[in-house]
Amino acid sequence: MLKEQTLTFAVVCQVSHLVQTLSRSGKINEDDLTVLLRSITITSPQNSLEVYGGELINIKKGLELLVTHLGGKSQQKDPEFTRYIVSLLNLERQLAKKPKQLSLLGERIEQTNRQLEHFEITSDTLLASFASIYSDVISPIGTRIQVAGEPDILKQTINQHKIRSLLLSGVRAAVLWRQVGGQRRKILFGRAKMVACAEQMLKEI
Repeated sequence: MLKEQTLTFAVVCQVSHLVQTLSRSGKINEDDLTVLLRSITITSPQNSLEVYGGELINIKKGLELLVTHLGGKSQQKDPEFTRYIVSLLNLERQLAKKPKQLSLLGERIEQTNRQLEHFEITSDTLLASFASIYSDVISPIGTRIQVAGEPDILKQTINQHKIRSLLLSGVRAAVLWRQVGGQRRKILFGRAKMVACAEQMLKEI
């Protein structure tokens, strides 16, 4: 269970980092984006890693961030990065209490799966669909996540769609994290175990 919890929390870290990077630079690695978008559409996995393409390399950045962020190193922690992580976990908690929204979320994801028969997952069409799921289903249920970044970048529709799609994938990771036993107090009191587990996974890559 610890491995599954570490893996899914690492994805929440990876999403938070990519939202930061995209909102500041307007750039995102297409492979990273593809892995996270696909994770939204995989709803009946055998295990958590299967959701992320079955390869630890796909979440390497998240594992590194987890080690840096939760490890005992004295370097300055990034408050904006922390805020994104906390916000995603909070949204998932709110979502878990709303069966109607969960049901609607499932229906909307099914619709995007049908679109995948005709469009690439990183196409403007799919990005718009994922973004609208986030805006319609997730965003209204809790405190809105305020994304900081360069105003000119954040004004562009395609970047707005990518950021909302990423946030949706972050909520997906938070759902998985809770399903495998992730809890806030485990981040507070079990961080050393998670860091050691992440370091071990990084060695396996």
